Amino acid sequence: MSPSPLPFAPTLISKCTIHPDQKSTLPDLKLSVSDLPMLSCQYIQKGVLLSRPPLPTDALLPLLRRYLSQTLSLFPPLAGRLSTNPSSGHVYITCNDAGADFIHAIASSISLCDVLSPFYVPDSVRDFFCFAFDGALSYNGHFHPLLAVQVTELADGLFIGCAVNHSVTDGTSFWNFFNTFAEVCRSGVRRLSRPPDFTRNFFSESTAVLRFPDGGPKVTFCGGEPLRERIFRFSRAAILELKARANAGAWKRAEAEILGKETNDGWKIGKGEIQAVTDRTTEISSFQSLSAQLWRSVTRARKLASAADTTFRMAVNCRHRVNPRIDPLYFGNAIQSIPTVASVGEILSRDLSWSAGLLNKNVAAHDDATVRRGVEDWERAPRVFPLGNFDGASITMGSSPRFPMYDNDFGWGRPMAVRSGRANKFDGKISAFPGRDGGGSVDLEVSLAPATMSALEADTEFMQYVTE
Repeated sequence: MSPSPLPFAPTLISKCTIHPDQKSTLPDLKLSVSDLPMLSCQYIQKGVLLSRPPLPTDALLPLLRRYLSQTLSLFPPLAGRLSTNPSSGHVYITCNDAGADFIHAIASSISLCDVLSPFYVPDSVRDFFCFAFDGALSYNGHFHPLLAVQVTELADGLFIGCAVNHSVTDGTSFWNFFNTFAEVCRSGVRRLSRPPDFTRNFFSESTAVLRFPDGGPKVTFCGGEPLRERIFRFSRAAILELKARANAGAWKRAEAEILGKETNDGWKIGKGEIQAVTDRTTEISSFQSLSAQLWRSVTRARKLASAADTTFRMAVNCRHRVNPRIDPLYFGNAIQSIPTVASVGEILSRDLSWSAGLLNKNVAAHDDATVRRGVEDWERAPRVFPLGNFDGASITMGSSPRFPMYDNDFGWGRPMAVRSGRANKFDGKISAFPGRDGGGSVDLEVSLAPATMSALEADTEFMQYVTE
């Protein structure tokens, strides 16, 4: 089954620049060691599908523009531009109130059902971001706005999508802004009980410079490859079953190691000592269990050579991993990527708990010292983030089911769905969303080569956990 495009792409109706309603007092903000690698990434594209608003469009749009102006005053970096100091080479966000784009489009032939019901994500969903510098790299924030909001009218609903420069925000910062925008629209309140932290230094000042050729960096992945994209839904019950399966195998291995030591060393281990060892074994999380199952099944679907290496790359939030901790509302990129590598043969011949244990071990080990080593390594050799699937055997997990993607209401109800655009998509790119019903359910937005997607859908080990 192939994805079918919807009848008509959105039509651009209007485009304007929205300025903050109050002048920024922030100084220029130097991009951190976590921001700079993102300059080669495309803008983040995320948005929400909403039911029909109670107001007619000609009354709603002026309100959205006004509330966006007020929200930009709370997030001045998003109304600025990037600039590079010609002498030092350092890149800054200049909070100059240059403004953000506001776009109105109409797709009257597309209904809510057209977005929610198809087996695969329709191509036209990506067009909900098409007028917001689609395909632009974050480096282009030197001469493009850092934010664009596109409001697309559907036959019976609305889609509000944001394109945000990835060197300015990570997912945590993105949803802080987006949900604040919704709150201002809903309540008219333009005060924040806890304002964002705009210090932009990640956790230490850095003198490292990332040099670019004339014209800036190039995208690091092939954007023209055929892809099939699908949302796989996992209920809380299914994920708990996966977690129990992953941890059961981990406990058995721990017990076997203890008994093996008892036999080989010739001394008796008491029950209390066994309990102490097992207590120190980190529990494999629900999301790690789900990720491991995806890794196993996609690797099997790709029909790779047993001796080949496969990589599962996962972005982690460093705000709580460094000492002292970073403010949870730190506005910028505070992320690092954790690659976990194993041979195809090991992934497929061992049980789920083995691959889940690898992910668990890597995430648990990513502490303050590991974060700082990563920073030091980058400072010795500054480079852009290598986004893509270079060997045909990689998976990159982005976003997070912990992000509050449904905690926004523009005034007429919670979102019906969260969707993303075509930005930063390649074979093996996965985005994790919380399920709309909450309670620990998860949606995975999976982008794969068509043949791999078909094989994944035939993988009974994987599909038994999917909620149709």
